[in-house]
Amino acid sequence: MGYYTPGEPLVDRKAPDGPIDERWNTRKFEARLVNPANRRKLSVIIVGTGLAGGSAAATLGEAGYRVKSFCYQDSPRRAHSVAAQGGINAAKNYKEDGDSVHRLFFDTVKGGDYRSRESNVYRLAEVSTSIIDQCVAQGVPFAREYGGLLDNRSFGGVQVSRTFYARGQTGQQLLIGAYQAMERQVHAGTVEEFTRHEMLELVVVDGRARGIIARNMVTGSVETHLADVVVIASGGYGNVFYLSTNAMGSNTTATWRAYRKGAYMANPCYTQIHPTCIPVSGSHQSKLTLMSESLRNDGRIWVPKNQADCTKDPRDIAEKDRDYYLERIYPAFGNLVPRDIASRAAKYVCDEGRGVGPEVEGARRGVYLDFADAMDRLGEPAIREKYGNLFDMYARITGENPYDVPMRIYPAVHYVMGGLWVDYDLQSTIPGLFVTGEANFSDHGANRLGASALMQGLADGYFVLPHTIRDYLSDGPFEVVPEDHPAVVESLAAVEERIRHFMTAKGTRSVDSYHRELGNIMWEYCGMERSEDGLKKAIDLIRTLKDDFYRNVRVLGHDQSLNQSLEKAGRVADFIELGELMCIDALNRRESCGGHFRTESSTEDGEALRHDDLYAYVAAWEFTGDEEPPVLHKEDLVYTAIEMKQRSYK
Repeated sequence: MGYYTPGEPLVDRKAPDGPIDERWNTRKFEARLVNPANRRKLSVIIVGTGLAGGSAAATLGEAGYRVKSFCYQDSPRRAHSVAAQGGINAAKNYKEDGDSVHRLFFDTVKGGDYRSRESNVYRLAEVSTSIIDQCVAQGVPFAREYGGLLDNRSFGGVQVSRTFYARGQTGQQLLIGAYQAMERQVHAGTVEEFTRHEMLELVVVDGRARGIIARNMVTGSVETHLADVVVIASGGYGNVFYLSTNAMGSNTTATWRAYRKGAYMANPCYTQIHPTCIPVSGSHQSKLTLMSESLRNDGRIWVPKNQADCTKDPRDIAEKDRDYYLERIYPAFGNLVPRDIASRAAKYVCDEGRGVGPEVEGARRGVYLDFADAMDRLGEPAIREKYGNLFDMYARITGENPYDVPMRIYPAVHYVMGGLWVDYDLQSTIPGLFVTGEANFSDHGANRLGASALMQGLADGYFVLPHTIRDYLSDGPFEVVPEDHPAVVESLAAVEERIRHFMTAKGTRSVDSYHRELGNIMWEYCGMERSEDGLKKAIDLIRTLKDDFYRNVRVLGHDQSLNQSLEKAGRVADFIELGELMCIDALNRRESCGGHFRTESSTEDGEALRHDDLYAYVAAWEFTGDEEPPVLHKEDLVYTAIEMKQRSYK
């Protein structure tokens, strides 16, 4: 096809065999130990201080390792995990409604459209119960029932209540817990904290990850930091679409620099469109706002049956003239279908001309999320108790009172299931480089169920990585790498040359203009729907954009000071390259699954149609050079504990 080169098959050699419920205990026992005296001689760099990175720093510091923690924010508490609202899943079965570790495992694999590893997902479900105990012990203020027991609610893709929550601030409260645990280790001297530092390059010495090159974002100085092992916990790359629910600083640079140094990038085309976001209000926007999926517990989603009613006040539209389309199409799950299905359904009704809200570029892109029935049933005070801060946020942004008028929502880019390839130990294809949380690909397949991001981040940081990284570190103490080592000097020089290029390229276009153009290409051709012709067009457009970017970008200011324009330039350069790989990955996958929907592959009633005989594999991409096509390595997905079959939520 010309876009990539086939490579050797990929096998996860760390994954244990045997009964699925024994695999994690088997691996923990087989992983070699590091005695406490030797831990003090071993050093770990962790990039990112969200739930995955913060919890890992706290746990590894507590174990006695010497940890350096990096984040580009002014405080670890500003990591994007703080924005997660709705809750965290755990198979506690407090509601006695049939939940179990196996059911959480099954729901997650099914929700991911059978494109995730079953061993990893079962481990995630297994350790989920420990996460809640850990966080309660830290003082996380989970919601409680009248009798004092922890409360649960439901999220999309499941028929049980397993989501623990702290009103609409769950991510914030969990992050504060991880932050407090990490700061305790900062005080103890085991963790050293580097805020306002951005990783710009991975240092690989003799084939092993041994450090990073980071820029002090306040002074502009470029620094070398070396260690025995590197952990990337830098989050996802949803901002490749420009408009997303991610914080505007969220970027792909840490993972992309690792990819260019030899870490495979897995399933980059798997991006999640969240169905419950405040719609775009105009071309001026640079950020979209997520409204928690928890709102789908009590809110009912509908549009007018007739186009003529779309401009009416929704309170004036009779019940018989409303189409509660999710309840109509998916009666078994109703408004709690998975995110990918709810998002496509919203797109379809708006494409039919039944969208609501103001026209933006000639179309109404919105559907109603209505709480009138819930307030009649439960009373307004109960709704305020459960969702009050979310309702307040919506009112501040839109100027509308959701207690009186239904909310308007529409899908938006939210999360990415793709990321750096890791084995069962969370180690990438570069020895000594471990990847956790949203930065890796391992647990969610083609679609992530709601409330599972917080679960994965804390599972990786508190309960998985500390067991698996010790197997690698048990080979230490390692030879000290001097800062004048040729590989270190080369990495530092590459960063300095990259900065020099941006500062001396006196073009005419701003970095933001390129980012916006890239986002338009990605949303149009690699967004909610993809087609062969569209993806090929996108690849050509991105390549043209990349060439123009390096010739015609203009970065203002100086490199030896705070310079957000320079920061953005490096991030957008990496987004452009990633966007091309995402389109190549999507073009190769000629099937529909989860968040990846190819128009050429659908059932008669418009649902996603997988082709398990051809695409039941992880697509892991290897970088081979700037002008060379990437190499595709396939890791076959094998299911032994559940049956692979077409999803149905009807």
